[in-house]
Amino acid sequence: MRTLAERYVRREPCRRLSVVSVTAGGDTRMTIRMLAIAMGIAVSCSAVLAASKLGFPLDDALVPAKEIVRGGPQKDGIPSLDDPKFVVAGDAAFLKPKDRVLGISYNGVARAYPIKILNYHEIVNDVLNGEAVVVTYCPLCGSGMAFESTFDGIRLQFGVSGLLYNSDVLMYDRNSQSLWSQIKSMAISGPAKGMRLQSLPISHTSWKEWRHRFPETEVLTTNTGFRRDYRVDPYPNYSNSGKLYFPVSQSSNLYKRKEVVLGLEIRDQFKAYPFEELKKRQAQFIDEFMDIQFTVYFDEENKTARIVDEDGTEIATTLVFWFAWYAFHPDTKIYTVDGTGD
Repeated sequence: MRTLAERYVRREPCRRLSVVSVTAGGDTRMTIRMLAIAMGIAVSCSAVLAASKLGFPLDDALVPAKEIVRGGPQKDGIPSLDDPKFVVAGDAAFLKPKDRVLGISYNGVARAYPIKILNYHEIVNDVLNGEAVVVTYCPLCGSGMAFESTFDGIRLQFGVSGLLYNSDVLMYDRNSQSLWSQIKSMAISGPAKGMRLQSLPISHTSWKEWRHRFPETEVLTTNTGFRRDYRVDPYPNYSNSGKLYFPVSQSSNLYKRKEVVLGLEIRDQFKAYPFEELKKRQAQFIDEFMDIQFTVYFDEENKTARIVDEDGTEIATTLVFWFAWYAFHPDTKIYTVDGTGD
């Protein structure tokens, strides 16, 4: 198997070809042969260009290229934050108690990433006590996920490609220009194709709840280096609407499209915990999936949920809209109070 460094050998782009006219005295057989070769290369290049979008080749994609669509902005039109600045909780006056944040506690550091900032950037390349991580958020799917971002000793820097798959952000790493699906947690094209990201536990919750759990938390500041009015929601009423901006490959009307679910993956098997179901029972309960027992915590007031194993360690999950979870995992198991979903 190739190492990551070997996968990062850049491919030569298709070069422009010009056909030189042949004089009567030229070698006709050689000319025909060269012309055929040139035409073959041109056809090959045309196929590559036809199977590429925003400069990303899609001929080798692990998902149907026709289902990868442009989201509107160009590559890096939504700028990632590559040098994030943080303040202590007491200095985060721009946050209100009910404001939504993604919170991560990793390697001895707790940090909150306000959704009002992530709406404009979607990706934060960060380092927590020497460990590189990437924090991601897709406003269209409501999905916040964090990953380790070092492979084979190489730190990957991620950006927003401008492309979507199943309405979900496709990231790209600047090292190899490979495309990565956030919800699949996998590279779907390019030299890194097939490689998976290691998910980290992350909370999608209110600022009030996160600060209560981690009073020493640091907070991503609005001092991002970009001119944005973070007080303005660029997706007004989107989460309250049943409308989707972009198509998805699979759909289900079992729940409303924007119903929030807690998504769990264990050994390539998937289970969804819809908030509609969680509201029907107590705030915490024991459940089992793939022969693993754990505790599910649901906080209706702060609109959040998480899963903790028997040792008290939080398991990586994601809060996500139902339509997006189902589009990626149509064979998902579903938690229901009456047990009919399993």
